[in-house]
Amino acid sequence: MFKHDPLKIVKEIRLLFTEKGNSMYAGEPVTQTEHALQAAFSAEQAGEAPELIVAALLHDIGHLLHKHDEDCAEQGIDDLHESIGAQWLLQYFPPDVTEPIRLHVAAKRYRCALDPQYHSQLSPASVLSLQLQGGPFEEEELKIFEDNPWHAAALRLRSWDEAAKIPNYKTPELEHFLTYVDRVLEQQAL
Repeated sequence: MFKHDPLKIVKEIRLLFTEKGNSMYAGEPVTQTEHALQAAFSAEQAGEAPELIVAALLHDIGHLLHKHDEDCAEQGIDDLHESIGAQWLLQYFPPDVTEPIRLHVAAKRYRCALDPQYHSQLSPASVLSLQLQGGPFEEEELKIFEDNPWHAAALRLRSWDEAAKIPNYKTPELEHFLTYVDRVLEQQAL
């Protein structure tokens, strides 16, 4: 059981998006907030559980938490946003939220190892980050990923992540998705 005030956590997440969400999403034609909203909207449209909708919304929160420049990948720096974000969220959320987030980069490496078509459709920014993140998985890494109980959720999250790069795409506002955050946090408090 988590002993945190859900209203305070929602406020903190809202503040992160307010302060840093208008920065561009690492070489893509959308902001961090637009990217997060598009991913969450895709999860919602797919009828996913609130935990996975929250994971989709917050999968790149590590970009809002780290101290690197927006173009750190172009500087040859892997910002480790998946680990930073998952670690920060772990103090508030269950593994159904944090594990798909922690694994969403691994999911890209997994898919690139198995599907040349997927790899060929990555944006230039995603190809660059893939190189910094270790490239496609090797055989042993594939098995480790497949053995993780959250690998299927991470793969779904990865699909929404890749698709969430459409300029001017209309989604519900952040407040709509923060209701899911609040719902998951309230469940944790029970």
